[in-house]
Amino acid sequence: MEKAEKLKNYYEKEHPFKDGINLLRSLAQETESTEGYKWNFPVYTINGKNVFGICRFKNHFGLWFFNGVFLSDPKKVLQNAQEGKTKGMRHWKFQSVDELDHNAIREYLLESIENQKKGKEISVEKGSKAKIPELLRVQLDNNPLLKSSFDAFSPYKQKEFCEYILEAKQEKTKLKRLEKILPMIEKGVGLNDAYR
Repeated sequence: MEKAEKLKNYYEKEHPFKDGINLLRSLAQETESTEGYKWNFPVYTINGKNVFGICRFKNHFGLWFFNGVFLSDPKKVLQNAQEGKTKGMRHWKFQSVDELDHNAIREYLLESIENQKKGKEISVEKGSKAKIPELLRVQLDNNPLLKSSFDAFSPYKQKEFCEYILEAKQEKTKLKRLEKILPMIEKGVGLNDAYR
C-alpha cells in the first residue's frame, strides 16, 4: 500500500477522535515538515529526521515529539512516553477536540522543528557486545560451523541467546537452555523469531 493511501486511511477511518487528528494534521501541514507514515501512524520529518507524529488510541489522541525532552513545554502538558525507558520522546495527549489550543500546538510544532534543525536530538546508545556464557563459548570454540552461524546473527540476537543462558539460576537449567538453542543457532533461527 502506498504511503499516500495509508495516510488517507489513517485520517479518514471512522474513529471517536477522527476530527481531532484531522485538526492536528491541518496544523502540522502548516509547517515545513514532510508528512510520512511509519510504525502505523503519520510521522512528520525535517531533512529525513523524525520530528513529531500524530497518534490516536482508544481513550485519547495526540502528538508524539520524538525529541520532546528538548521542548520548553510552557504549558506543562508533555509526558514521558514510557517512564524509565524513553529518553527523548514526549506525548501531548487530548481526550476531546475542545482541548486543542491551536496557537499553543503551533508553537510546540515549530519549536520541535527548530530543535531538529539545531541538531538537538537524543543519540541512541548502541548496545555493548554480548557477554558469551562459558557454556556457549566452549560449544562455539569446538564447532566452527556453529561459530560461523552464531557470528552471522545481529549483535541484538546474539545477546538474546547469551542472556537466555545467563538468566538461568541453576546449572541444569543453563544446560537445558543451551541444548535448546544450539540447533536454533545452527539453522540460523533467532531465539525470539517466532514472536516477531
